Amino acid sequence: MRVIISAGGTGGHIYPALAIINKIKKEEPKSEFLYIGTTNRMEKDLVPSFNIPYEGIEISGFKRKITLDNIKTITNFFKSCKKCKKIIAEFNPDVVIGCGGYVTAPVIWAAHKLGKHTFIHEQNSVVGLSNKFLSRYADKIGVSFESSLKDFPKEKVSLTGNPCSEKAYNIKKAKKEEFGLSEDKKLVLVVMGSLGSKTINDKITDYMGAFRSKDYEVLYVTGEAYYKQISKMHFPDNVKVVPFIPEMSRIMKRADLMVSRAGASTMSEIMTLNIPTIFIPSPYVTNNHQYKNAMDLVKKGAALILKEEDLNKNDFIRTIDNILTDEERYNTIKNNLKTMGITDSSSRIYEILKDMIMDDKKFY
Repeated sequence: MRVIISAGGTGGHIYPALAIINKIKKEEPKSEFLYIGTTNRMEKDLVPSFNIPYEGIEISGFKRKITLDNIKTITNFFKSCKKCKKIIAEFNPDVVIGCGGYVTAPVIWAAHKLGKHTFIHEQNSVVGLSNKFLSRYADKIGVSFESSLKDFPKEKVSLTGNPCSEKAYNIKKAKKEEFGLSEDKKLVLVVMGSLGSKTINDKITDYMGAFRSKDYEVLYVTGEAYYKQISKMHFPDNVKVVPFIPEMSRIMKRADLMVSRAGASTMSEIMTLNIPTIFIPSPYVTNNHQYKNAMDLVKKGAALILKEEDLNKNDFIRTIDNILTDEERYNTIKNNLKTMGITDSSSRIYEILKDMIMDDKKFY
């Protein structure tokens, strides 16, 4: 299979794209890939580090407010469409995939104009602007949340889940001793994103002393940007602090409870692994989509939520204690998560791609 894939801006778009690539590689080792991303966002360094051929295009997001910057955005869009047409024609892919971010708009549009098979994936419960625009040009669409099915043409859309979840489901669980944790104590995993946030870290570091008297342990993932400062602070012995954990789902499998942001990829792993979670959505993201992601689970009794602006030590500690000590409520949350988790997301997406192109080309 020859595949062009595009996603950009954040890990929430890029890692699902990489998960799809890895699935296709596993099923069809002779497949060839080309990744189209921006020239100035994180994918430009991340994707080539996995030895995936990369093409960069100059593109920027459309501002929601009226501004002269949008003139440049429109100009760059048409320039990028022209460049993408040339790239796609030369690579001659069997399918072109978009996993979110404004960089995907000219890629999928150009592929559609060239008559190529197209697939887009939406990670969030709230549809992004690019995917809203591209829904008319995509042949097939995958969504992570059941609530998003209504936002796309029913003849195109399928509930696939987030492709990051299948890897989480199959990964080998970590040993607690890797992190200085006890095998016989419950674990609360606190994760505030890969980079972290100064506002939320300032609050949570202030709360850590309250865990001193608890009979469970806390593993606090600060994010790289704040670890150096936070690691100098004194915490109780049952609190361990790390900057970042590669393959986070390994330790997630050992967690009894999580406190987390509500990014789409993390949420998909939480649903797949059935981990009761207290979400503290980031209020700094576009269209407040983390709050809406979290509420999708909260309304189904599959999670709890604390707003960052209202967060205080008493509520934070009390909510954790209440979930860990109320066995009936804890099990209800886990059971509700089981009805939502999708353990074969990458496989579902692969089957959609294969079905789209199987009449055009014999598979390896």
